[in-house]
Amino acid sequence: MADTQSTEGQLKRELSKTDILALSFGAMIGWSWVAIAGDWIGRGGSLGAGIAFVFGGLATLLIALTYAELASAMPQAGGEHVYTERALGHGWSFIVTWSIIFAYVGVAAFESLAIATVAEHFWPSIKTGFLWHIGGHDVFAGSVAVGMATTALITLLNIRGIRMAAIFQVLATILIIIGGAVLVTGTSLTGDVANAEPLFVGGIAGVAGVLVMVPAMLIGFDVIPQSAEEINLPFRDIGRVLIFSVACAVLWYMLIVYGVSFSLDDAGRQAPGITTALAAERAWNSKTAGDLLVLAGLGGILTSWNAFVIGGSRALYALARAGHLPRRMGHLHPKYNTPWVAVGLIGLICFLSPLLGRQALIWIIDATGIAIVFAYGMVSWSFLKLRKIEPDMDRPYRVKHGRIVGWAAVAMSVFMMTLYLPGSPAALIWPWEWGMLAGWATLGLVLYLMARFKTPAR
Repeated sequence: MADTQSTEGQLKRELSKTDILALSFGAMIGWSWVAIAGDWIGRGGSLGAGIAFVFGGLATLLIALTYAELASAMPQAGGEHVYTERALGHGWSFIVTWSIIFAYVGVAAFESLAIATVAEHFWPSIKTGFLWHIGGHDVFAGSVAVGMATTALITLLNIRGIRMAAIFQVLATILIIIGGAVLVTGTSLTGDVANAEPLFVGGIAGVAGVLVMVPAMLIGFDVIPQSAEEINLPFRDIGRVLIFSVACAVLWYMLIVYGVSFSLDDAGRQAPGITTALAAERAWNSKTAGDLLVLAGLGGILTSWNAFVIGGSRALYALARAGHLPRRMGHLHPKYNTPWVAVGLIGLICFLSPLLGRQALIWIIDATGIAIVFAYGMVSWSFLKLRKIEPDMDRPYRVKHGRIVGWAAVAMSVFMMTLYLPGSPAALIWPWEWGMLAGWATLGLVLYLMARFKTPAR
């Protein structure tokens, strides 16, 4: 086990196995399972949505295996940055890491929008002070204020230290599990298989429409590699916990599709309101059950948000430390030893996101998906290359049949990427989703050139 001592200016190695399992699982289980499970089933049908999650889950597990080996072999902050720089060089390393940061920041921004949905469920009067209309939805000052205030709290929590953030993560994850158990238990007792109709919507195109959302649902296991310098475990166990967390998340989403499909008929899934909460309410014939689901969804918002602020800030920290971003991004807080400037940047983006309104929830999920699978594909390629050029590297967690797993992960990533491209039945929407990608790429180029100008390439 690595040394647990730390000095001023270094990240602290203090995360336990429970902490990182909660960090990874909580990152993958955000608000979407509560708010848009009905949208999955509406896009692909109850069985079609299930098939999409099975296929997407298997693809993610293959990719996670490559991460597990690399994380145990190179347990340093930055994850994708560390692996791709060693295998592919500085330029590709920046592109890949900037892509995954886009996904992290996107999910965190998603949660800053989603938190207002919880507030509106319990206090409908919060929807006051009309501001403007975006993408078919009204934006209200009251809802924006909720998102901004919670952003400030999450940002402060993460500046104050990883230990406090980890305790918060474990408690919120317990709340998620309680809520999910309420839905699944109620469905098992009172659900009706007839409610699952239609099994398919739109054929292959419908399944693809759900499949493009799966990477954004399952992103989060890679928060473990991002925070590897803060994990106090034997390196082999890092890989094991990573794989276990992915398996748990895939099972979770399958159970949610089951719960919503069997508890609500097609008309019920299209009714106004929070779909999964309506399913729990119907399963138990109790509004209290629905309210408990919304509270569990609040736990999901907070765990996912917290985890991606941790992961995104560590990735920004790693790029700055390597000279790929302005050095200030790599500054650690003199008291709390956290990358407070990077945390603050993510906090600023989340602070402004509620101004986009609820339709941005879907735009963010779709737009970040292509960045996720691109990064996953490049990490899988780095896994294969490092197996070839550094066969004697110490790999505490070594994947069996690594060559087959690596190529399968690359192939899955390439296939998933094609689903987002023009001409695909699930292509990204112009100008909103492609605009988000273009804007993030432009910001990355500007910051990279600023850093390169001040720090010549090595």
